[in-house]
Amino acid sequence: MIQTVIKRDGRVVGFNEDKIATAIRKAMLHTEKGEDRQLINEITDHISFQGESQMTVEAIQDAVEVALMNSSRKDVAKKYIAYRNQRSVARKAKTRDMFLEIIEIKSNDITRENANMNADTPAGMMMKFSSETTKPFVDDYLLSEEVKDAVAGNYLHIHDKDYYPTKSLTCVQHPLDRILQHGFSAGHGESRPAKRIETASILGCISLETAQNEMHGGQSIPAFDFYLAPYVRSSYIEEVKVLEELNGQDYSHLYNVEIRDYITLSLDGLTGDKRLVQHAVNKTVSRVHQSMEAFIHNMNTIHSRGGNQVVFSSINYGTDTSAEGRCVIRELLRSTYRGVGNGETAIFPIQIWKKKRGVSYLPEDRNYDLYQLAAKVSARRFFPNFLNLDAAFNQHEEWNANDPLRYNHEVATMGCRTRVFENRFGQKTSIGRGNISFSTINIVRLALECKEIADKDERIARFFAKLDHMLEVTARQLHERFEFQKTAYAKQFPLLMTALWKGSDKLKAHDTIAPVINQGTLGIGFIGLAECLVALIGKHHGEDAEAQELGLKVVAYMNDRVSQFSESYQHNYSVLATPAEGLSGKFTARDRKQYGALPGITDRDYYTNSNHVPVYYKCSARKKAEIEAPYHDLTRGGHIFYVEIDGDATHNPEAIMQVVDMMDKYNIGYGSVNHNRNRCLDCGYENAVSDLEECPNCQSRNLDKLQRITGYLVGTTNRWNKAKLSELNDRVIHNS
Repeated sequence: MIQTVIKRDGRVVGFNEDKIATAIRKAMLHTEKGEDRQLINEITDHISFQGESQMTVEAIQDAVEVALMNSSRKDVAKKYIAYRNQRSVARKAKTRDMFLEIIEIKSNDITRENANMNADTPAGMMMKFSSETTKPFVDDYLLSEEVKDAVAGNYLHIHDKDYYPTKSLTCVQHPLDRILQHGFSAGHGESRPAKRIETASILGCISLETAQNEMHGGQSIPAFDFYLAPYVRSSYIEEVKVLEELNGQDYSHLYNVEIRDYITLSLDGLTGDKRLVQHAVNKTVSRVHQSMEAFIHNMNTIHSRGGNQVVFSSINYGTDTSAEGRCVIRELLRSTYRGVGNGETAIFPIQIWKKKRGVSYLPEDRNYDLYQLAAKVSARRFFPNFLNLDAAFNQHEEWNANDPLRYNHEVATMGCRTRVFENRFGQKTSIGRGNISFSTINIVRLALECKEIADKDERIARFFAKLDHMLEVTARQLHERFEFQKTAYAKQFPLLMTALWKGSDKLKAHDTIAPVINQGTLGIGFIGLAECLVALIGKHHGEDAEAQELGLKVVAYMNDRVSQFSESYQHNYSVLATPAEGLSGKFTARDRKQYGALPGITDRDYYTNSNHVPVYYKCSARKKAEIEAPYHDLTRGGHIFYVEIDGDATHNPEAIMQVVDMMDKYNIGYGSVNHNRNRCLDCGYENAVSDLEECPNCQSRNLDKLQRITGYLVGTTNRWNKAKLSELNDRVIHNS
């Protein structure tokens, strides 16, 4: 008697005889004689009871074929065999067509799914071959039936599904101090601890790059300024020791002299110790600047994974008020402003300024001058973005301005928007933690299914019932993926599970990662709140107060259910305002095919990202802030606020600061400013003209039109998919 079945992926599952009966019935329905329930039951019972206790899927299907051939219904056997062959041929044909599109480097939604990856290169092709063939495997063998139905029905999207079999996690905030103080081994040689700023910069790059190859998401450093600050002082001491060698004197009394700021000044008129200290400071500042240049350059040229894909990296900074920390921040910003190579804007790392009252925001704050510089840099280079540590939900009760380790109590974010802070299973912190996996619900689809219900109250009630069901399905799916991920061994992630993930230092190579990964989060995302509201009540939240009230009710309900899931499953669930890139058009295209082009819902090539006001809706930046702000407290898995400004932002850094002021006023957690920036790739000329087609300086048409696609920049829109290009063309300016 069959008790268990070995699936094609090697998993052992319980035997379900209904699957045999269903397969035979489908074959019978395609014959002239039709269904024979008695024969179905006879064959099903025969195979179930005569089979071995454990059989493979293929062996069971072979047994069905034999039983049908030995029965009176040879016609059914032929249909069953033909169906199996057709499934095999169809799978091969689909794979062939897809591979040909990749080989022929066609520009489509498959090859342009990720704008940060060049799918035209050999390595990029290999990534796409692997990705597109792995996804069906996951569908067939790793997902439950209810999840497969949800995906097939266009209700649910599982992010990074191609990485599902690897058991990898999404992202992590690097505790870089551990790397710098102790070095690390990632399986091929060891890195020694850092002693000077140059080494610290390089190790920061290596840590990000190495972890990127072990994970399917992004990498971030939560306190870049704090981590590198000690190596500014050690480099300064090295410069003093150089002077000792040159002059044959003992200057050890200058090693720990108080330095208010590391500012390059002329030595004219200085004598004695003041001249020596200033000389060492000048040398140190030069070294820090070169180290920051090298860090940015490396993060834009070191490739990780396939497709010439640079590390999806972020760094958080702004609250270290020490002279050394300020030096790191200042030289990082100056290097960013200058650009890389021949003056190009650096795509990575995504830089995030930590805004904090009393530290880095108000005119009387120690780091206010650096905040002004950050606004100037952002006006030219898009970065840094701004993280509001003063938002009610971003504050930590243990944060103390006099604590040298206060960064442990500061929230940090990934540039795309992922946020990890609250923790049911340990310290409330961002450091050493990240997202485990996340999936996104198509709430527009749920609303479309209720759209024709005449009574509004009944329509909305039906929507919430559907939403509740899909939340349940998504929570289970994330839990099932978690259960799969936790079976991985620590040795599969040589850096992540030895030096980065919180608690990983206690794991041995052959231990599973089960004891530590619950420190991370499981994200339930959503897309298209605006279109969802139009489907339900005819208007979106940007244009109607009732729609805004309903929108907040929808996301608040998701947040409440997520809290319940956290309790019932004992995980850190969170609601994510999904940063859709490839997904923005996938959901829409399938819904439009079924429902047609409905105004304000499916008539564009994309659904609006998460809870944003539609990019085409004209309103002031302040109005946009008022509408979107309340959603940030409800989406603690990650969120972002965007403002589009016109003109040449390089002449108006105050506009950047005004947006940060709005974030402060409206309790917005994280935000950034979008603006035009064109650069001629032949002569280097830059301007901010929105529709530039030819360089006014050298008449070249070889232009780099820099734009932000979700949370990160892409130097050319040639790699954008159709939906995101359509969204870009629809974006309007938000006037002040």
